[in-house]
Amino acid sequence: MTARTFLRRNRALRMPGALVGLAVALGACTHTDEAVSTASIPEDYRLRHPIAIEEANHSIVVFVGQGRGGLSAPERADVVELAHSWSHEGTGAITADVPVDTPNARAAADAFREIQATLAAAGVPPRGFMVHKYHPQDPHQMAPIRLSYPKLAAVAGPCGLWPEDLGPSIKNKSYYDNKSYYNFGCAYQRNMAAMVDNPSDLVQPRPETPSYTTRRSEAFEKYRKGSTTTTTYPEADKAKLSDTGK
Repeated sequence: MTARTFLRRNRALRMPGALVGLAVALGACTHTDEAVSTASIPEDYRLRHPIAIEEANHSIVVFVGQGRGGLSAPERADVVELAHSWSHEGTGAITADVPVDTPNARAAADAFREIQATLAAAGVPPRGFMVHKYHPQDPHQMAPIRLSYPKLAAVAGPCGLWPEDLGPSIKNKSYYDNKSYYNFGCAYQRNMAAMVDNPSDLVQPRPETPSYTTRRSEAFEKYRKGSTTTTTYPEADKAKLSDTGK
């Protein structure tokens, strides 16, 4: 066997080994990428299900019959309450969706005029009110009047996502690592977002309100005289139900 033939056979034997090593290296890279994507899910439920501040609609529906125009007493109260809430939390104009070409179109027009007058009397300026006429899908159906306006709202979720099993599984790595499941804390965050009165409180504190000057001056005067600054309630003893133990 010549030296040249020996070198050719040696190269032929080395080539499969090099291919196997390259396949192992690529497989290791793929496994590393999967580990990074799994570990990217935050463990803290506040980061996994954050509360976001976005714009949402607040709306009411005014049902109008075919033979009656105007508003009933409860409907008028709903319109007034809408005007008061709009003045505190509205971020845009109030939009009135009024049906046309329906059996109750004439009655809806009469009710709309009363709605417009009620909103104006409650303090809504003309620029804060818009009218949008719409055709319902069924022209023979009596359609209501919808009043809506945009406002800031706190939202979280959606909840109910289960990307992994809760029990022991080969694919469920969080079970063996003693970590919380993906949906953990989502319902709490969603309920907290629904109960908050002012969504901006989740981002920044409110400014302090002016102090009650009359009450503060009275407390300072008692402090200057050396008297106790606590408030006395003479009616407290009268509210007791029993004198047992005295």
